[in-house]
Parts: sequence; structure tokens; C-alpha cells
Amino acid sequence: MPTDDELAGALSAARAGHEHGFAVLWRELNPGVLRYLRVVAGDAAEDAASETWLQVARDLDRFTGDPAAFRGWLFRIARHRGIDELRRARRRHEDPAEVIDTGTPAPDAAAEAIESAETAWALDRVMALPADQAEAVMLRIVAGLDVAATARVLGKRPGAVRIATMRGLRRLGADPQVRDRAGENLHESRKGV
Repeated sequence: MPTDDELAGALSAARAGHEHGFAVLWRELNPGVLRYLRVVAGDAAEDAASETWLQVARDLDRFTGDPAAFRGWLFRIARHRGIDELRRARRRHEDPAEVIDTGTPAPDAAAEAIESAETAWALDRVMALPADQAEAVMLRIVAGLDVAATARVLGKRPGAVRIATMRGLRRLGADPQVRDRAGENLHESRKGV
């Protein structure tokens, strides 16, 4: 997760209309947005992320605030776009289009990182939590938002965010798969000592 100081210059440049600044924001923040949207919107995560960044590009000139406020604003937009994509998918009830293999596509670094085995496993465990706990954990731990920003994104009181995050982390800690994986990692780290 980039620091606020690292994002401040990119944010200023992007607000001034410089593509490079926007590209830095996207490169640094989009992986977290996609991970969050996988929990909120499932298979519609990539569409929701695209819609999120389109809205950010459209409204960035009206945004005021520092990088921490920008992250909160970004994830609030992402949440709304994720919910919109879920509603749209329910209305469509579309069958997936036939996929035609045209050869090996060029790898997408962001997609590869998100789809890595460890990330996919961790997201599966978070998605097994109740929705309010999953969102709170993703925003607080993965996106790095503070309690107040998370509360604004979710439309909840800060106390409710703290409780949902705590309960989610406790459930993850008690999850047998998480405990087994943690035990394996501890065993592996001791072998290397």
C-alpha cells in the first residue's frame, strides 16, 4: 500500500489533468480496488472496477482532499459501482458468451497478481464471512482505510465498523483452513531457521 506522501504528487498531477498522475493512482490503487470488489461484486468485480475508474476520471476535478480522503472517496465509489453491477447482473440473467480461443493472450500483470493462489485463497476465506464483516475487513485491512473512512464508505457508525472488523478477524482466526495454513507457514519458517 503506497503512503500518502507517495500518492500526494500523483493526486495533484491527476487533478491538474496529467495522465501520468492518474496512471500512478490507478497502478497503485487498482489492485486493492479489485480485491475489494471481488468480495463485494464477485464475478462482476472487473466491470465494477472499470466503472469506478471512469467515474473517478470524470469527477476528479471536483474532488478536494488529501490522499487518505481520496482512498475513502475511491472505495466509496467502488462500493456503489459493485452494488450496481450486482443489480445489473441479476436483471440480465445472461448466459456467458462463448469463449473463442485466439491463442495465448498477453499476460495482464494486475490480473495475474490478483489471481495468484495465495490471494485467491485469502479472498475466498474473507468472502466466507458475513457480508458486513467481509467488507469491513477488506476496507480496514486490505485497503488500509481508517475507521472513519470505512464508516463513510459503508454508511455505518464507526463503532459498528470496529465491531464488524473485530468479529471478522476473530472468525478468520478461528477458521480451520486459516489455522491450518498458519500452522503450515510456521512449520516452514522454522525449517528455514
